[in-house]
Amino acid sequence: MDWSRSDELADELSSVGDLLRFCATLFEREEIFCGHGTDDRWDEAVALVVGHLRLPWDRADLVLDAKLMRDERRQLIELARKRVEARIPVPYLTGFAWFAGHRFEVDPRVVVPRSPIAELIEAHFQPWLGVLEPRRILDLCAGSGCIGIACAHAFPRAEVDLVDVSADALEVARKNVVRHGVADRVSLVKSDLLEAVPETRYELIVCNPPYVADSELGEMPPEYAHEPRLGLAGGDDGLQFALRVLCAARAYLHADGILVMEVGDAGAALERRCSSLPFLWPELEGGGRGLFVLRARDLPESAESL
Repeated sequence: MDWSRSDELADELSSVGDLLRFCATLFEREEIFCGHGTDDRWDEAVALVVGHLRLPWDRADLVLDAKLMRDERRQLIELARKRVEARIPVPYLTGFAWFAGHRFEVDPRVVVPRSPIAELIEAHFQPWLGVLEPRRILDLCAGSGCIGIACAHAFPRAEVDLVDVSADALEVARKNVVRHGVADRVSLVKSDLLEAVPETRYELIVCNPPYVADSELGEMPPEYAHEPRLGLAGGDDGLQFALRVLCAARAYLHADGILVMEVGDAGAALERRCSSLPFLWPELEGGGRGLFVLRARDLPESAESL
């Protein structure tokens, strides 16, 4: 792609539809990786163009012929260049991502929201919660706060704690708490997993810890290099943090509560390592893997129990 022709392109591409077609063709030709909220390169083009223009996603087809101002065209061409040359994920270019039907501010201080936990939130964690209504929910390794805030929307009478070791991530989460109007029910706690969390009883603990094995980090598509390593690296086998949570979570759960955790490709290693635990692996309609549910009574009482 000859980016020295950007001004000429800005003259030639006049409408929303023109920019969508240009981006989709460019992304396909450059074989960009789609793994930060989109499934294919057309959706990636829609996310960039519609997201930057702040158009409603479900009605973008109504404005395909709408003419764009020259500055808008130049901005979109520049964003497309950054997407293919620097491999920056679209949410970092637009400043937001969608998760569980809600919009969240994101930047490179946090991992881009994309967890399959969203499907469980939308289903109110049924059938695993049963008749138990969560009054206290813990979002561990909260990052942008998307999981905990989405839980606050799903359970409007619950209090939610967002916990992360990164002060930078908690700043992003704080913005999202304010944006979503849930500051009266959602608190932020800086803690290395559960170490600084006051011992209390949660009906629901949701955790999306770093779980990429160190050997796999360098093999990931270049888009992932823009995300904080702190939010991805899970140690030698990807289980460094998951095991710590498993060993400590029981003391923080209501007797009938549940722990929900995403461990991705480290799931097989986890089952081998903890073969005595009755992991429940939900089948997800939206795809995704490595997501388990454990009931409080089935969690180990200590590290020695694993």
